Amino acid sequence: MRFKIDENLPAELAELLRVVGYDAATVVQEGLGGKKDAILHDRCRSENRIFVTLDLDFSNIHLYPPQKSQGIIVLRLKRQDIKHVLRAFQRIIPFLEKERLENRLWIVEEYRVRIHEEPER
Repeated sequence: MRFKIDENLPAELAELLRVVGYDAATVVQEGLGGKKDAILHDRCRSENRIFVTLDLDFSNIHLYPPQKSQGIIVLRLKRQDIKHVLRAFQRIIPFLEKERLENRLWIVEEYRVRIHEEPER
């Protein structure tokens, strides 16, 4: 799996993903800091990357339909300090191989994950 980490998250999150065997790049490393959400969304789609962010705009399925993406993970945490973010993400790592991310929106909270996907038509 390939991930792109938004600029509102610690770069250490990309390192955590690399340590467990995933390809992870950050928005900042790629010179995309400050770009509009739509540009980031399109870039993730063209690169087949799962976008990880704190930006709640990406939880709007009308603006960013999950079925048109490799996957979106929105972290909705009460605290956003580095340790707390990394701890919350570590809890979902075991599920990355078990649950499909493609065409889905994952909302990650402290102790639960809500998964949104469009029903089959």
